[in-house]
Amino acid sequence: MDLKTLKELKPAEYESAADGYRALADMARTAKDRLETSVAAGMRNSLEGEAADAAHVELQELGANFQYTQTECGVVSTALNGFAFDMAAAKRKLEAAIVDAQADRMTVNPDGTVTYPAGPDKVNGAIPDGGSTGGYSTPQAQAVGRQAANLSPNPYAARAQGIADRISTALAEATAADEKWAPQLRSLRADDDLTVSARDWADTGSDASGARGAADRYLDAIAGPPKDASPAENAQWWKSLSDEERDAHITMNPASVGALDGLPAGVRDEANRTVLAQKQGQYQAALDLLPPPPTNKYVTLAHGKAGHRVPTVEYKEWLQKYGEDYERLTHSLKGMQSIEERFAKTGAEGLPEAYLLGFSAEGTGRAIIANGNPDTADHTAVYVPGTTTNLGSIGGDINRMTNLWRDADRAVGAGSVSTITWLGYDAPQSIAKDAAFSHYADEGAPAYNRFLDGLDTSRAVDTPSHTTAIGHSYGSTLIGSAARQGDLNADDVIFAGSPGVQVGSAGRMDVPQGHVWNQEAAWDVVPDFGRAAHSGNEWSMGGGVMIIPSDAAFGANQMVTGTSGHSDYWEPNTTSLQNQASVVVGQYGDVKIED
Repeated sequence: MDLKTLKELKPAEYESAADGYRALADMARTAKDRLETSVAAGMRNSLEGEAADAAHVELQELGANFQYTQTECGVVSTALNGFAFDMAAAKRKLEAAIVDAQADRMTVNPDGTVTYPAGPDKVNGAIPDGGSTGGYSTPQAQAVGRQAANLSPNPYAARAQGIADRISTALAEATAADEKWAPQLRSLRADDDLTVSARDWADTGSDASGARGAADRYLDAIAGPPKDASPAENAQWWKSLSDEERDAHITMNPASVGALDGLPAGVRDEANRTVLAQKQGQYQAALDLLPPPPTNKYVTLAHGKAGHRVPTVEYKEWLQKYGEDYERLTHSLKGMQSIEERFAKTGAEGLPEAYLLGFSAEGTGRAIIANGNPDTADHTAVYVPGTTTNLGSIGGDINRMTNLWRDADRAVGAGSVSTITWLGYDAPQSIAKDAAFSHYADEGAPAYNRFLDGLDTSRAVDTPSHTTAIGHSYGSTLIGSAARQGDLNADDVIFAGSPGVQVGSAGRMDVPQGHVWNQEAAWDVVPDFGRAAHSGNEWSMGGGVMIIPSDAAFGANQMVTGTSGHSDYWEPNTTSLQNQASVVVGQYGDVKIED
Protein backbone atom coordinates (compact mmCIF):
# COMPACT_ATOMS: atom_id res chain seq x y z
CA MET A 1 0.00 0.00 0.00
CA ASP A 2 1.59 3.31 -1.08
CA LEU A 3 0.75 6.85 -0.12
CA LYS A 4 -1.09 7.76 -3.33
CA THR A 5 -3.37 4.70 -3.11
CA LEU A 6 -4.26 5.30 0.53
CA LYS A 7 -4.91 9.01 -0.07
CA GLU A 8 -7.27 8.23 -2.93
CA LEU A 9 -8.99 5.31 -1.22
CA LYS A 10 -12.65 5.99 -0.40
CA PRO A 11 -13.85 3.77 2.47
CA ALA A 12 -17.35 5.16 1.98
CA GLU A 13 -17.57 3.32 -1.34
CA TYR A 14 -17.01 0.01 0.45
CA GLU A 15 -19.52 1.00 3.12
CA SER A 16 -21.99 1.77 0.34
CA ALA A 17 -21.36 -1.67 -1.16
CA ALA A 18 -21.89 -3.17 2.31
CA ASP A 19 -25.23 -1.34 2.51
CA GLY A 20 -26.17 -2.86 -0.83
CA TYR A 21 -25.43 -6.37 0.34
CA ARG A 22 -27.31 -5.71 3.56
CA ALA A 23 -30.30 -4.50 1.56
CA LEU A 24 -30.12 -7.69 -0.51
CA ALA A 25 -30.00 -9.73 2.71
CA ASP A 26 -33.10 -7.88 3.93
CA MET A 27 -34.88 -8.63 0.66
CA ALA A 28 -34.01 -12.32 0.97
CA ARG A 29 -35.24 -12.32 4.58
CA THR A 30 -38.53 -10.71 3.58
CA ALA A 31 -38.98 -13.15 0.70
CA LYS A 32 -38.27 -16.14 2.96
CA ASP A 33 -40.70 -14.94 5.63
CA ARG A 34 -43.44 -14.27 3.10
CA LEU A 35 -42.87 -17.64 1.49
CA GLU A 36 -43.12 -19.50 4.80
CA THR A 37 -45.86 -17.56 6.55
CA SER A 38 -48.10 -16.66 3.61
CA VAL A 39 -47.50 -18.70 0.47
CA ALA A 40 -46.55 -22.10 1.92
CA ALA A 41 -48.91 -21.71 4.88
CA GLY A 42 -51.75 -20.81 2.54
CA MET A 43 -51.07 -23.85 0.40
CA ARG A 44 -51.03 -26.10 3.45
CA ASN A 45 -54.43 -24.76 4.45
CA SER A 46 -56.18 -24.97 1.11
CA LEU A 47 -54.53 -27.56 -1.16
CA GLU A 48 -54.08 -31.31 -0.88
CA GLY A 49 -52.66 -34.08 -3.04
CA GLU A 50 -49.37 -35.16 -4.56
CA ALA A 51 -48.96 -32.02 -6.63
CA ALA A 52 -49.49 -29.83 -3.58
CA ASP A 53 -47.00 -31.88 -1.56
CA ALA A 54 -44.41 -31.62 -4.35
CA ALA A 55 -44.96 -27.88 -4.63
CA HIS A 56 -44.54 -27.53 -0.89
CA VAL A 57 -41.18 -29.32 -1.05
CA GLU A 58 -40.08 -26.94 -3.79
CA LEU A 59 -41.16 -23.96 -1.71
CA GLN A 60 -39.16 -25.28 1.23
CA GLU A 61 -36.07 -25.49 -0.93
CA LEU A 62 -36.69 -22.01 -2.29
CA GLY A 63 -37.06 -20.71 1.25
CA ALA A 64 -33.75 -22.36 2.17
CA ASN A 65 -32.14 -20.65 -0.82
CA PHE A 66 -33.43 -17.28 0.37
CA GLN A 67 -32.08 -17.97 3.84
CA TYR A 68 -28.69 -18.93 2.39
CA THR A 69 -28.66 -15.72 0.34
CA GLN A 70 -29.54 -13.71 3.41
CA THR A 71 -26.79 -15.32 5.48
CA GLU A 72 -24.04 -15.00 2.88
CA CYS A 73 -24.97 -11.42 1.99
CA GLY A 74 -24.87 -10.58 5.69
CA VAL A 75 -21.35 -11.99 5.94
CA VAL A 76 -20.23 -10.05 2.85
CA SER A 77 -21.78 -6.84 4.21
CA THR A 78 -20.01 -7.20 7.54
CA ALA A 79 -16.72 -8.08 5.82
CA LEU A 80 -16.91 -4.97 3.63
CA ASN A 81 -17.71 -2.81 6.64
CA GLY A 82 -14.80 -4.38 8.51
CA PHE A 83 -12.43 -3.65 5.62
CA ALA A 84 -13.71 -0.08 5.32
CA PHE A 85 -13.34 0.40 9.08
CA ASP A 86 -9.69 -0.72 9.08
CA MET A 87 -8.79 1.31 6.00
CA ALA A 88 -10.60 4.41 7.25
CA ALA A 89 -8.61 4.27 10.50
CA ALA A 90 -5.33 4.12 8.56
CA LYS A 91 -6.47 6.86 6.19
CA ARG A 92 -7.37 9.16 9.10
CA LYS A 93 -3.88 8.72 10.53
CA LEU A 94 -2.35 9.55 7.16
CA GLU A 95 -4.51 12.63 6.64
CA ALA A 96 -3.81 13.92 10.16
CA ALA A 97 -0.07 13.55 9.57
CA ILE A 98 -0.29 15.42 6.26
CA VAL A 99 -2.25 18.27 7.87
CA ASP A 100 0.37 18.60 10.61
CA ALA A 101 3.15 18.60 8.02
CA GLN A 102 1.49 21.40 6.08
CA ALA A 103 1.03 23.42 9.25
CA ASP A 104 4.79 23.24 9.82
CA ARG A 105 5.57 24.19 6.18
CA MET A 106 6.77 20.67 5.42
CA THR A 107 6.19 18.68 2.25
CA VAL A 108 5.00 15.09 2.18
CA ASN A 109 6.56 13.49 -0.88
CA PRO A 110 4.92 10.81 -3.07
CA ASP A 111 7.18 8.13 -1.52
CA GLY A 112 6.04 9.03 2.00
CA THR A 113 9.17 10.89 3.01
CA VAL A 114 8.87 14.31 4.60
CA THR A 115 10.90 17.34 3.51
CA TYR A 116 11.39 20.01 6.15
CA PRO A 117 12.68 23.60 5.81
CA ALA A 118 15.85 25.20 7.11
CA GLY A 119 15.87 25.95 10.80
CA PRO A 120 14.25 29.13 12.01
CA ASP A 121 17.18 30.24 14.14
CA LYS A 122 20.94 30.30 13.86
CA VAL A 123 22.92 27.64 15.61
CA ASN A 124 26.64 28.32 16.06
CA GLY A 125 26.27 31.32 13.80
CA ALA A 126 24.47 29.54 10.92
CA ILE A 127 20.91 28.58 9.96
CA PRO A 128 20.64 24.75 10.01
CA ASP A 129 19.90 23.28 6.60
CA GLY A 130 16.59 21.66 5.80
CA GLY A 131 16.32 18.06 4.63
CA SER A 132 14.15 14.99 4.10
CA THR A 133 13.52 11.97 6.26
CA GLY A 134 11.70 8.69 5.88
CA GLY A 135 9.58 7.07 8.53
CA TYR A 136 9.79 3.79 10.38
CA SER A 137 6.84 1.52 11.13
CA THR A 138 8.14 -0.48 14.12
CA PRO A 139 8.38 1.01 17.64
CA GLN A 140 12.04 -0.01 17.97
CA ALA A 141 13.09 1.64 14.71
CA GLN A 142 11.03 4.73 15.50
CA ALA A 143 12.79 5.12 18.85
CA VAL A 144 16.19 4.99 17.14
CA GLY A 145 15.03 7.46 14.49
CA ARG A 146 13.81 9.92 17.13
CA GLN A 147 17.12 9.78 18.94
CA ALA A 148 19.00 10.58 15.72
CA ALA A 149 16.60 13.40 14.79
CA ASN A 150 16.91 14.96 18.23
CA LEU A 151 20.65 15.36 17.66
CA SER A 152 20.02 17.57 14.65
CA PRO A 153 20.52 21.35 15.22
CA ASN A 154 17.36 21.90 13.12
CA PRO A 155 14.28 21.50 15.36
CA TYR A 156 12.18 20.68 12.30
CA ALA A 157 14.14 17.45 11.87
CA ALA A 158 12.63 15.82 14.96
CA ARG A 159 9.15 17.01 14.08
CA ALA A 160 9.52 15.78 10.50
CA GLN A 161 10.73 12.42 11.79
CA GLY A 162 7.63 12.10 13.96
CA ILE A 163 5.35 12.91 11.03
CA ALA A 164 7.19 10.52 8.73
CA ASP A 165 6.85 7.77 11.33
CA ARG A 166 3.11 8.42 11.55
CA ILE A 167 2.83 8.15 7.77
CA SER A 168 4.80 4.90 7.75
CA THR A 169 2.58 3.52 10.52
CA ALA A 170 -0.57 4.44 8.58
CA LEU A 171 0.76 2.83 5.40
CA ALA A 172 1.82 -0.28 7.31
CA GLU A 173 -1.63 -0.60 8.91
CA ALA A 174 -3.33 -0.13 5.54
CA THR A 175 -1.06 -2.76 3.98
CA ALA A 176 -1.80 -5.19 6.80
CA ALA A 177 -5.54 -4.58 6.45
CA ASP A 178 -5.36 -5.10 2.69
CA GLU A 179 -3.39 -8.33 3.07
CA LYS A 180 -5.78 -9.52 5.78
CA TRP A 181 -9.00 -8.74 3.94
CA ALA A 182 -8.08 -9.61 0.35
CA PRO A 183 -8.19 -13.41 0.85
CA GLN A 184 -11.25 -13.13 3.11
CA LEU A 185 -13.23 -11.19 0.54
CA ARG A 186 -12.08 -13.44 -2.30
CA SER A 187 -13.29 -16.49 -0.39
CA LEU A 188 -16.83 -15.13 -0.07
CA ARG A 189 -18.27 -16.65 -3.19
CA ALA A 190 -20.76 -19.45 -3.69
CA ASP A 191 -20.73 -22.45 -6.00
CA ASP A 192 -21.70 -21.90 -9.59
CA ASP A 193 -24.67 -24.28 -9.33
CA LEU A 194 -28.22 -23.57 -8.20
CA THR A 195 -28.31 -26.05 -5.33
CA VAL A 196 -27.62 -25.05 -1.74
CA SER A 197 -25.96 -28.19 -0.43
CA ALA A 198 -24.99 -29.24 3.08
CA ARG A 199 -21.41 -28.27 2.29
CA ASP A 200 -22.58 -24.82 1.15
CA TRP A 201 -24.23 -24.29 4.54
CA ALA A 202 -21.18 -25.60 6.35
CA ASP A 203 -19.11 -23.09 4.37
CA THR A 204 -21.27 -20.20 5.57
CA GLY A 205 -20.14 -21.02 9.08
CA SER A 206 -16.51 -21.03 7.96
CA ASP A 207 -17.04 -17.79 6.04
CA ALA A 208 -18.56 -16.11 9.09
CA SER A 209 -15.79 -17.42 11.34
CA GLY A 210 -13.08 -16.10 9.03
CA ALA A 211 -14.75 -12.73 8.62
CA ARG A 212 -15.37 -12.51 12.35
CA GLY A 213 -11.68 -12.99 13.06
CA ALA A 214 -10.67 -10.40 10.49
CA ALA A 215 -13.32 -7.90 11.60
CA ASP A 216 -12.31 -7.96 15.25
CA ARG A 217 -11.54 -4.22 15.37
CA TYR A 218 -14.81 -3.33 13.65
CA LEU A 219 -16.85 -5.65 15.86
CA ASP A 220 -15.07 -4.44 18.99
CA ALA A 221 -16.25 -0.95 18.11
CA ILE A 222 -19.84 -2.25 18.23
CA ALA A 223 -20.76 -2.71 21.86
CA GLY A 224 -21.52 -6.28 22.80
CA PRO A 225 -24.13 -7.36 25.35
CA PRO A 226 -23.23 -6.83 29.01
CA LYS A 227 -21.63 -9.89 30.55
CA ASP A 228 -24.01 -12.07 32.59
CA ALA A 229 -26.74 -9.53 31.91
CA SER A 230 -30.38 -9.81 32.92
CA PRO A 231 -33.05 -10.11 30.20
CA ALA A 232 -33.91 -6.45 30.76
CA GLU A 233 -30.26 -5.42 30.28
CA ASN A 234 -30.05 -7.56 27.14
CA ALA A 235 -33.13 -5.86 25.75
CA GLN A 236 -31.78 -2.39 26.52
CA TRP A 237 -28.48 -3.22 24.80
CA TRP A 238 -30.29 -4.46 21.69
CA LYS A 239 -32.44 -1.34 21.52
CA SER A 240 -29.30 0.83 21.67
CA LEU A 241 -27.86 -0.65 18.45
CA SER A 242 -28.35 0.66 14.93
CA ASP A 243 -29.82 -1.61 12.25
CA GLU A 244 -26.34 -2.11 10.80
CA GLU A 245 -24.94 -3.08 14.19
CA ARG A 246 -27.78 -5.51 14.83
CA ASP A 247 -27.26 -7.17 11.47
CA ALA A 248 -23.54 -7.46 12.16
CA HIS A 249 -24.18 -9.21 15.48
CA ILE A 250 -26.74 -11.60 13.97
CA THR A 251 -24.39 -12.40 11.09
CA MET A 252 -21.16 -12.77 13.04
CA ASN A 253 -22.50 -14.03 16.39
CA PRO A 254 -25.81 -15.80 15.67
CA ALA A 255 -25.42 -18.35 18.47
CA SER A 256 -24.78 -15.61 21.03
CA VAL A 257 -27.69 -13.45 19.86
CA GLY A 258 -30.05 -16.43 19.68
CA ALA A 259 -29.34 -17.35 23.29
CA LEU A 260 -30.06 -13.90 24.78
CA ASP A 261 -33.21 -13.89 26.90
CA GLY A 262 -35.11 -10.63 26.61
CA LEU A 263 -34.57 -10.12 22.88
CA PRO A 264 -37.59 -10.18 20.54
CA ALA A 265 -38.70 -13.64 19.43
CA GLY A 266 -38.22 -12.72 15.77
CA VAL A 267 -34.60 -11.73 16.36
CA ARG A 268 -33.78 -14.91 18.27
CA ASP A 269 -35.54 -16.99 15.65
CA GLU A 270 -33.55 -15.44 12.81
CA ALA A 271 -30.24 -15.96 14.60
CA ASN A 272 -31.00 -19.52 15.71
CA ARG A 273 -32.24 -20.60 12.28
CA THR A 274 -28.86 -19.55 10.91
CA VAL A 275 -27.11 -21.64 13.57
CA LEU A 276 -29.42 -24.57 12.83
CA ALA A 277 -28.82 -24.43 9.08
CA GLN A 278 -25.06 -24.11 9.49
CA LYS A 279 -24.84 -26.93 12.01
CA GLN A 280 -27.11 -29.11 9.89
CA GLY A 281 -24.84 -28.56 6.91
CA GLN A 282 -21.72 -29.19 8.98
CA TYR A 283 -23.06 -32.43 10.47
CA GLN A 284 -24.41 -33.71 7.15
CA ALA A 285 -21.12 -32.99 5.40
CA ALA A 286 -19.26 -34.84 8.16
CA LEU A 287 -21.67 -37.75 7.94
CA ASP A 288 -21.24 -37.97 4.17
CA LEU A 289 -17.52 -38.53 4.71
CA LEU A 290 -18.12 -41.61 6.88
CA PRO A 291 -18.51 -44.99 5.23
CA PRO A 292 -22.04 -46.32 5.75
CA PRO A 293 -22.52 -49.38 7.98
CA PRO A 294 -22.15 -52.70 6.16
CA THR A 295 -25.32 -54.32 4.89
CA ASN A 296 -24.48 -57.64 6.57
CA LYS A 297 -24.61 -56.46 10.18
CA TYR A 298 -25.58 -59.70 11.89
CA VAL A 299 -25.27 -63.42 11.42
CA THR A 300 -27.45 -66.09 13.01
CA LEU A 301 -25.60 -68.86 14.81
CA ALA A 302 -26.32 -72.35 13.53
CA HIS A 303 -25.07 -74.05 16.67
CA GLY A 304 -24.87 -73.30 20.38
CA LYS A 305 -27.72 -70.89 21.06
CA ALA A 306 -29.83 -71.66 18.04
CA GLY A 307 -31.21 -68.53 16.38
CA HIS A 308 -28.92 -66.23 18.34
CA ARG A 309 -27.81 -63.24 16.20
CA VAL A 310 -24.33 -61.79 16.63
CA PRO A 311 -22.58 -58.89 14.87
CA THR A 312 -20.47 -59.77 11.87
CA VAL A 313 -16.73 -59.13 11.88
CA GLU A 314 -17.23 -56.32 9.34
CA TYR A 315 -19.87 -54.65 11.47
CA LYS A 316 -17.75 -54.89 14.61
CA GLU A 317 -14.84 -53.25 12.82
CA TRP A 318 -17.11 -50.53 11.46
CA LEU A 319 -18.58 -49.86 14.91
CA GLN A 320 -15.13 -49.59 16.42
CA LYS A 321 -13.92 -47.09 13.82
CA TYR A 322 -17.01 -45.07 12.97
CA GLY A 323 -19.91 -46.12 15.22
CA GLU A 324 -19.67 -43.36 17.80
CA ASP A 325 -19.39 -40.54 15.25
CA TYR A 326 -22.10 -42.05 13.06
CA GLU A 327 -24.53 -42.33 15.98
CA ARG A 328 -23.82 -38.80 17.21
CA LEU A 329 -24.25 -37.23 13.77
CA THR A 330 -27.33 -39.18 12.73
CA HIS A 331 -29.03 -38.67 16.10
CA SER A 332 -28.44 -34.92 16.08
CA LEU A 333 -29.50 -34.61 12.45
CA LYS A 334 -32.72 -36.41 13.30
CA GLY A 335 -33.52 -33.73 15.87
CA MET A 336 -32.64 -30.93 13.47
CA GLN A 337 -34.92 -32.49 10.88
CA SER A 338 -37.73 -32.58 13.46
CA ILE A 339 -37.34 -28.84 13.95
CA GLU A 340 -37.36 -28.28 10.18
CA GLU A 341 -40.51 -30.39 9.88
CA ARG A 342 -42.25 -28.16 12.42
CA PHE A 343 -41.29 -25.11 10.35
CA ALA A 344 -42.81 -26.80 7.30
CA LYS A 345 -46.12 -27.43 9.10
CA THR A 346 -46.89 -23.74 9.50
CA GLY A 347 -50.41 -23.19 8.20
CA ALA A 348 -51.45 -26.83 8.44
CA GLU A 349 -54.91 -26.74 10.03
CA GLY A 350 -54.19 -23.22 11.16
CA LEU A 351 -50.92 -24.01 12.94
CA PRO A 352 -49.09 -20.70 13.55
CA GLU A 353 -45.55 -19.76 12.62
CA ALA A 354 -42.84 -21.48 14.64
CA TYR A 355 -40.06 -19.55 16.39
CA LEU A 356 -36.70 -21.11 17.22
CA LEU A 357 -35.85 -19.35 20.48
CA GLY A 358 -32.82 -21.44 21.33
CA PHE A 359 -30.60 -24.00 19.61
CA SER A 360 -27.31 -25.79 20.15
CA ALA A 361 -25.97 -29.13 18.98
CA GLU A 362 -23.28 -29.26 21.66
CA GLY A 363 -23.45 -32.01 24.27
CA THR A 364 -26.94 -33.51 24.42
CA GLY A 365 -28.27 -30.46 22.58
CA ARG A 366 -30.58 -27.52 23.19
CA ALA A 367 -33.81 -26.61 21.43
CA ILE A 368 -36.50 -24.08 22.33
CA ILE A 369 -39.38 -24.02 19.84
CA ALA A 370 -42.51 -21.87 20.09
CA ASN A 371 -45.82 -22.37 18.31
CA GLY A 372 -46.93 -18.79 17.79
CA ASN A 373 -45.20 -15.58 18.83
CA PRO A 374 -44.89 -15.32 22.64
CA ASP A 375 -44.17 -11.60 22.34
CA THR A 376 -47.79 -10.97 21.39
CA ALA A 377 -49.66 -14.04 22.71
CA ASP A 378 -52.41 -13.60 25.29
CA HIS A 379 -51.57 -16.99 26.79
CA THR A 380 -48.17 -18.69 26.85
CA ALA A 381 -47.23 -22.18 28.02
CA VAL A 382 -43.59 -23.19 28.56
CA TYR A 383 -43.13 -26.94 28.72
CA VAL A 384 -40.05 -28.68 30.18
CA PRO A 385 -39.49 -32.31 29.08
CA GLY A 386 -37.84 -34.86 31.33
CA THR A 387 -35.41 -37.75 31.46
CA THR A 388 -33.87 -39.08 28.19
CA THR A 389 -34.79 -35.89 26.31
CA ASN A 390 -32.10 -34.58 23.95
CA LEU A 391 -31.80 -32.92 20.58
CA GLY A 392 -32.26 -36.18 18.71
CA SER A 393 -35.54 -36.97 20.47
CA ILE A 394 -36.99 -33.45 20.46
CA GLY A 395 -39.56 -34.26 17.77
CA GLY A 396 -41.91 -35.97 20.22
CA ASP A 397 -41.86 -32.99 22.58
CA ILE A 398 -42.47 -30.57 19.71
CA ASN A 399 -45.52 -32.64 18.77
CA ARG A 400 -46.81 -32.51 22.36
CA MET A 401 -46.79 -28.72 22.35
CA THR A 402 -48.31 -28.68 18.87
CA ASN A 403 -51.18 -30.81 20.19
CA LEU A 404 -51.57 -28.52 23.20
CA TRP A 405 -51.61 -25.45 20.96
CA ARG A 406 -54.44 -26.88 18.87
CA ASP A 407 -56.64 -27.63 21.90
CA ALA A 408 -55.79 -24.31 23.59
CA ASP A 409 -56.46 -22.38 20.38
CA ARG A 410 -59.87 -24.02 20.08
CA ALA A 411 -60.66 -23.18 23.71
CA VAL A 412 -59.42 -19.61 23.87
CA GLY A 413 -61.93 -17.98 21.55
CA ALA A 414 -60.72 -14.51 20.60
CA GLY A 415 -57.32 -14.71 22.31
CA SER A 416 -53.97 -15.92 21.00
CA VAL A 417 -51.79 -18.73 22.31
CA SER A 418 -48.11 -19.66 22.20
CA THR A 419 -46.91 -23.06 23.41
CA ILE A 420 -43.18 -23.52 23.86
CA THR A 421 -41.01 -26.63 24.12
CA TRP A 422 -38.10 -25.65 26.39
CA LEU A 423 -35.13 -27.99 26.23
CA GLY A 424 -32.76 -25.42 27.68
CA TYR A 425 -30.96 -27.73 30.09
CA ASP A 426 -29.02 -30.99 30.25
CA ALA A 427 -31.75 -33.49 30.97
CA PRO A 428 -30.80 -36.79 32.64
CA GLN A 429 -30.11 -39.30 29.87
CA SER A 430 -30.58 -42.53 31.83
CA ILE A 431 -33.52 -43.44 34.06
CA ALA A 432 -31.41 -45.92 36.00
CA LYS A 433 -28.17 -43.96 36.24
CA ASP A 434 -29.16 -40.27 36.20
CA ALA A 435 -32.81 -39.62 37.02
CA ALA A 436 -32.39 -39.87 40.79
CA PHE A 437 -29.92 -36.98 40.90
CA SER A 438 -31.18 -33.44 41.45
CA HIS A 439 -28.22 -31.50 40.00
CA TYR A 440 -29.67 -31.63 36.47
CA ALA A 441 -32.72 -29.73 37.73
CA ASP A 442 -30.78 -27.42 40.03
CA GLU A 443 -28.33 -26.42 37.29
CA GLY A 444 -31.05 -25.91 34.68
CA ALA A 445 -33.55 -24.04 36.88
CA PRO A 446 -31.86 -20.59 36.72
CA ALA A 447 -31.91 -20.73 32.92
CA TYR A 448 -35.64 -21.52 33.01
CA ASN A 449 -36.28 -18.56 35.30
CA ARG A 450 -34.27 -16.26 33.00
CA PHE A 451 -36.24 -17.50 30.01
CA LEU A 452 -39.59 -16.76 31.69
CA ASP A 453 -38.34 -13.32 32.74
CA GLY A 454 -37.17 -12.78 29.16
CA LEU A 455 -40.66 -13.49 27.84
CA ASP A 456 -41.97 -10.67 30.01
CA THR A 457 -39.19 -8.35 28.84
CA SER A 458 -39.68 -8.97 25.13
CA ARG A 459 -43.43 -8.32 25.13
CA ALA A 460 -44.40 -6.33 22.05
CA VAL A 461 -47.83 -5.34 23.41
CA ASP A 462 -48.82 -3.44 26.53
CA THR A 463 -50.73 -6.27 28.20
CA PRO A 464 -48.88 -9.09 29.99
CA SER A 465 -49.29 -12.69 28.89
CA HIS A 466 -50.96 -15.29 31.07
CA THR A 467 -48.10 -17.77 31.51
CA THR A 468 -48.25 -21.43 32.45
CA ALA A 469 -45.21 -23.51 33.39
CA ILE A 470 -45.62 -27.17 32.44
CA GLY A 471 -43.31 -29.94 33.55
CA HIS A 472 -43.35 -33.58 32.53
CA SER A 473 -41.58 -36.15 34.69
CA TYR A 474 -38.12 -34.80 35.60
CA GLY A 475 -39.11 -31.52 33.92
CA SER A 476 -41.46 -30.93 36.84
CA THR A 477 -38.50 -31.34 39.20
CA LEU A 478 -36.72 -28.57 37.34
CA ILE A 479 -39.72 -26.26 37.65
CA GLY A 480 -39.91 -26.99 41.38
CA SER A 481 -36.21 -26.18 41.68
CA ALA A 482 -36.78 -22.94 39.74
CA ALA A 483 -39.45 -21.90 42.27
CA ARG A 484 -37.23 -22.95 45.19
CA GLN A 485 -34.15 -21.12 43.91
CA GLY A 486 -35.76 -17.95 42.59
CA ASP A 487 -39.03 -16.37 41.55
CA LEU A 488 -41.00 -18.45 39.08
CA ASN A 489 -42.51 -15.91 36.68
CA ALA A 490 -45.72 -17.83 35.96
CA ASP A 491 -49.43 -17.61 36.69
CA ASP A 492 -50.18 -21.34 36.65
CA VAL A 493 -48.13 -24.51 37.02
CA ILE A 494 -49.02 -27.92 35.57
CA PHE A 495 -47.21 -31.12 36.55
CA ALA A 496 -47.63 -34.39 34.67
CA GLY A 497 -46.17 -37.66 35.90
CA SER A 498 -44.11 -35.82 38.51
CA PRO A 499 -41.55 -37.70 40.62
CA GLY A 500 -41.41 -34.73 42.99
CA VAL A 501 -40.62 -31.04 42.80
CA GLN A 502 -38.22 -30.51 45.75
CA VAL A 503 -40.85 -28.61 47.75
CA GLY A 504 -43.66 -30.07 49.79
CA SER A 505 -46.58 -27.79 49.00
CA ALA A 506 -48.27 -25.95 46.16
CA GLY A 507 -47.93 -22.77 48.21
CA ARG A 508 -44.20 -22.69 47.52
CA MET A 509 -44.55 -22.63 43.73
CA ASP A 510 -44.71 -18.82 43.39
CA VAL A 511 -48.19 -18.80 41.83
CA PRO A 512 -51.52 -17.72 43.33
CA GLN A 513 -53.32 -20.17 45.59
CA GLY A 514 -55.30 -22.72 43.61
CA HIS A 515 -53.17 -22.36 40.47
CA VAL A 516 -51.03 -25.49 40.79
CA TRP A 517 -52.37 -28.42 38.79
CA ASN A 518 -51.27 -32.04 38.70
CA GLN A 519 -51.88 -35.09 36.58
CA GLU A 520 -51.00 -38.68 37.40
CA ALA A 521 -52.31 -41.21 34.91
CA ALA A 522 -53.18 -44.79 35.70
CA TRP A 523 -50.18 -47.11 35.59
CA ASP A 524 -47.72 -44.24 35.64
CA VAL A 525 -45.06 -45.62 37.99
CA VAL A 526 -42.68 -42.64 37.83
CA PRO A 527 -44.29 -40.57 40.65
CA ASP A 528 -43.89 -43.27 43.26
CA PHE A 529 -40.48 -44.42 42.04
CA GLY A 530 -39.18 -40.85 42.07
CA ARG A 531 -40.62 -39.93 45.44
CA ALA A 532 -37.49 -40.87 47.39
CA ALA A 533 -35.25 -38.69 45.21
CA HIS A 534 -37.23 -35.50 44.48
CA SER A 535 -39.99 -35.13 47.05
CA GLY A 536 -40.31 -32.22 49.44
CA ASN A 537 -41.06 -31.69 53.12
CA GLU A 538 -43.96 -29.70 54.51
CA TRP A 539 -44.40 -30.17 58.24
CA SER A 540 -46.58 -27.08 58.54
CA MET A 541 -49.40 -28.81 56.69
CA GLY A 542 -49.14 -32.00 58.66
CA GLY A 543 -47.88 -33.85 55.63
CA GLY A 544 -44.40 -34.65 56.85
CA VAL A 545 -41.75 -35.79 54.43
CA MET A 546 -41.51 -37.23 50.91
CA ILE A 547 -44.45 -35.29 49.51
CA ILE A 548 -45.00 -35.15 45.75
CA PRO A 549 -47.65 -33.24 43.76
CA SER A 550 -49.90 -36.32 43.56
CA ASP A 551 -50.32 -36.33 47.34
CA ALA A 552 -53.32 -34.56 48.83
CA ALA A 553 -51.00 -32.90 51.34
CA PHE A 554 -49.23 -31.08 48.51
CA GLY A 555 -52.34 -29.04 47.77
CA ALA A 556 -52.45 -29.22 43.96
CA ASN A 557 -55.62 -29.50 41.90
CA GLN A 558 -55.66 -33.14 40.78
CA MET A 559 -56.86 -33.12 37.16
CA VAL A 560 -58.53 -36.04 35.41
CA THR A 561 -56.34 -37.59 32.71
CA GLY A 562 -58.24 -40.43 31.05
CA THR A 563 -54.86 -41.76 29.86
CA SER A 564 -52.59 -44.58 30.94
CA GLY A 565 -48.85 -44.77 31.49
CA HIS A 566 -46.19 -42.10 31.64
CA SER A 567 -46.14 -40.72 28.11
CA ASP A 568 -49.71 -40.08 26.92
CA TYR A 569 -50.62 -36.86 28.75
CA TRP A 570 -50.61 -34.91 25.45
CA GLU A 571 -52.38 -37.41 23.22
CA PRO A 572 -55.07 -35.78 21.02
CA ASN A 573 -58.71 -36.11 22.01
CA THR A 574 -57.96 -36.92 25.64
CA THR A 575 -59.30 -35.36 28.81
CA SER A 576 -55.70 -34.91 29.93
CA LEU A 577 -54.87 -32.64 26.98
CA GLN A 578 -58.17 -30.78 27.16
CA ASN A 579 -57.68 -30.06 30.86
CA GLN A 580 -54.20 -28.68 30.24
CA ALA A 581 -55.53 -26.48 27.44
CA SER A 582 -58.23 -25.08 29.73
CA VAL A 583 -55.64 -24.12 32.33
CA VAL A 584 -53.34 -22.59 29.70
CA VAL A 585 -56.10 -20.24 28.48
CA GLY A 586 -57.38 -19.52 31.99
CA GLN A 587 -60.76 -21.24 31.61
CA TYR A 588 -60.56 -22.97 34.96
CA GLY A 589 -64.25 -23.76 35.13
CA ASP A 590 -63.80 -26.22 32.26
CA VAL A 591 -61.12 -28.22 34.06
CA LYS A 592 -62.24 -31.66 35.21
CA ILE A 593 -60.99 -32.39 38.73
CA GLU A 594 -60.74 -35.85 40.27
CA ASP A 595 -63.36 -36.68 42.90
